[in-house]
Amino acid sequence: MPSTLQLAVTAAASEFCAPAEALAERLALSCLGEAPEKLIDSDAVPFVLKCGERLQLCATGRKAPGPVEVDFVTGAVAHRRKFGGGKGQQIAKAVGVRGGFYPQVLDATAGLGRDAFVLASLGCSVRMLERNPVVYALLEDGVRRLREAALSDPELASIAARLHLEPAVTSAASWLAAQGAESIPVIYLDPMFPSRDKSAKVKKEMVAFHQIVGSDEDADSLLPPALAACYYRTVVKRPRLAPHLNGAQPSLCFEGKSGRFDVYTRHGVPG
Repeated sequence: MPSTLQLAVTAAASEFCAPAEALAERLALSCLGEAPEKLIDSDAVPFVLKCGERLQLCATGRKAPGPVEVDFVTGAVAHRRKFGGGKGQQIAKAVGVRGGFYPQVLDATAGLGRDAFVLASLGCSVRMLERNPVVYALLEDGVRRLREAALSDPELASIAARLHLEPAVTSAASWLAAQGAESIPVIYLDPMFPSRDKSAKVKKEMVAFHQIVGSDEDADSLLPPALAACYYRTVVKRPRLAPHLNGAQPSLCFEGKSGRFDVYTRHGVPG
């Protein structure tokens, strides 16, 4: 996260003070106890991680936008799972999903895990990598709550069984470089891209998320080790007008209104 931004941990209620203190120690952050984020001086502490029934990244101050959290059970992700178009989605075509073939996918830049969950809901086994410690904590909490919900929902149980969060890494590029040649069926990359369009319609809470995470200035370094480690293909998600990652021309491209999937093929997928 950018060093110019200050982040602290809070507890939503007294029963969450112990896990809040443990998280603060793990991330080397201050713990402010039960301080409500709306009453925290946003100039001194612009963001907090609030520990409660779920972990939330909250902006502080009276006019702060809503929180950011990882929710694989309800909301937009659940709606997309039920009504998002299934195998007809561009992401499914990009990774090579087709009748009877559901490749194993490594999402090396998992972020909030939304695309990984979509792929798992389509039938792929997905491993998630995330290097930002704050985002990793949010992901970890989302996976925990997914597994809890899966205990009483067979459909979620099958998805949860296909979704795996790898241990925290400091560099996805280094992790990929340490893998054997052609050892991972499909690698998926969605590095954070700096927005140049100030009028872009981005939800206010996601603006806060982008401020914490920053852009992946070393994104180009991900592609060479990914191409070496993948067996079938590497898929790169990009804004529609963004340059190709590492300047490399893809084999295939699936383009939408605001984004695209660049596909770098190595071996043809079955089917």
